Amino acid sequence: MMAVTAYLVRHGQTYLNLYNRVQGWIDSPLTEKGIADAKGAGERLKNIDFTASFSSDSGRAIDTAKLILKANPHNMNIVSYQYPELREQFHGYFEGSDLSQMWQFVGVQVQKTTEKEVLNDFGLERARDLIQRADLYNNAENNAMFWERLNYGFEKIRQNTKDGDTILIVSHGMTIRSIVDRYAPKLDVGEATANGSVTKLLIDDDDISVEYFNNLGEV
Repeated sequence: MMAVTAYLVRHGQTYLNLYNRVQGWIDSPLTEKGIADAKGAGERLKNIDFTASFSSDSGRAIDTAKLILKANPHNMNIVSYQYPELREQFHGYFEGSDLSQMWQFVGVQVQKTTEKEVLNDFGLERARDLIQRADLYNNAENNAMFWERLNYGFEKIRQNTKDGDTILIVSHGMTIRSIVDRYAPKLDVGEATANGSVTKLLIDDDDISVEYFNNLGEV
């Protein structure tokens, strides 16, 4: 059985993060803090002997991965991949909207007004379905679409790694939290994934386990 160790990092803060905007498939540059987030993750991970790096194809994830690898003394030997399957969930019509306003709009369906209320009462997976139902253009991903895409991303990672490899993955806040919520629900205590935080996974042939989530300290 194959087993790959993965250090999964959320990209650094972006301008749309700073302005509290919905940011799924749309993109924005890293802020100064976001660059520091990425460099901080790079410093904490610099002694990890990565065999490969994987990120979503969003610029903020690619830039974060580059800054992390720049701190690694083995960076010249690390192969990098960018996969659309590792993107954040797609919010359709709500992309770029004020985040609080989106959750008010979505929450009308279930008599809730905030992100916290919706997620606490319905969970991450049902919340995706609520977002898709509220999308006026019917473009947002529902939960089944999100997981079909993300599962294919993990299959591509498995196809490009071998037993014993240690890899870097740079992805997005809700995507990372969704992975933890599905595979280690006790670790998801309702906190957002912090920019630059590290979540450690063990990926085998047909499963994923989570060692820790949302770590901003020593790895």
